[in-house]
Amino acid sequence: MSDSIMVWFAIAVLVFWSMGAYNRLVRLRAQGIAAFATLEALLNQYITMVKTNLPERGADAPLDSPVVHDASAAWAGLAAAVDQFNASLKVAHGHPLRGPTMRALSTALDTLYLSWSRLRDLPIDLAGPTLPDMLLSQWEQLAAQVEAARTEFNRRIENYNEAIDQFPALVLAWVFGFKSAQPI
Repeated sequence: MSDSIMVWFAIAVLVFWSMGAYNRLVRLRAQGIAAFATLEALLNQYITMVKTNLPERGADAPLDSPVVHDASAAWAGLAAAVDQFNASLKVAHGHPLRGPTMRALSTALDTLYLSWSRLRDLPIDLAGPTLPDMLLSQWEQLAAQVEAARTEFNRRIENYNEAIDQFPALVLAWVFGFKSAQPI
């Protein structure tokens, strides 16, 4: 009789531990998704900022000056980068923890930053700087907010990945299909 009680006690402990570990994995994954939602809202502001400030170029706009041509090419590059970034962000919205999706988003974000810096670093011509000071200031403020949200997201993902890699939870992660996530 005492062996039977010990077996049932061991089964009860195992069941309750499994429920607790499963709930922890679900909670950590939900925290990662919530952190991505915050980051996504900020990243969407990049898209809005660029699209609302793209210069309109008519067919009669002169391209005689190399500086004007460089600025036009830089704006076109930024427009292409923001379109790529927007597409990557839409895919990431549906799968915020999937590795390849998040790597693509990270690459698109790096491309957006590179395109912005190329435009920002163009030499000043007679018409003035390529980007207004107010736009530069808005970008810098947004970049600081994005970096803070990105750091928080990456921290949440690190916690989630660590929980999945710990031994007993590793078995539950395998059974229930929890996959490791990719930081940005």
